[in-house]
Amino acid sequence: MKRSVFNKRFALLLLFSVSVWWASLSMRAGAAMGNNGHASAPSKDPAAVDTIKQLEQDMGNAMVAGDIDKLNLIYADDFATVGSSGKVITKETLLNDFKSFHDKLEWFENGPMDVQVFGDVAMACASVKEKRTRDGKDTSGEFVWMDLLEKRAGKWVVMRSAGARLK
Repeated sequence: MKRSVFNKRFALLLLFSVSVWWASLSMRAGAAMGNNGHASAPSKDPAAVDTIKQLEQDMGNAMVAGDIDKLNLIYADDFATVGSSGKVITKETLLNDFKSFHDKLEWFENGPMDVQVFGDVAMACASVKEKRTRDGKDTSGEFVWMDLLEKRAGKWVVMRSAGARLK
């Protein structure tokens, strides 16, 4: 199987998995709130949306600056995602990759961002153009991404991420 076909299938599978997980979480939250398993409509609270958009920008800025302390606050302790290799990436792995310069983001520019907030859970998605190296190899390009966030102890943290390269 060609690598590009694998990458497309992997990205679709990852996005589908996050979507299923999101739907499951939304239904459980709705049931807990007495909505008979139906998720409530997303919040229109501009403060929550703006906070999450700023957090996403801060995340990219911290990656460019190599600010591990800031990234440590942005990612939940139980953060996990699946990389394009199929390997599970935890918060510890992600932070170590930036500490060791295994992963270096030189610059980025997010496209228009969509944020949906459901109580203490939110989803943010956008496109991003970036200049990045991994293991000394240029991995720059344009991507789409989706983050699942949760408000914990009054602060939003990223719990899960999914992304795919655009052609």
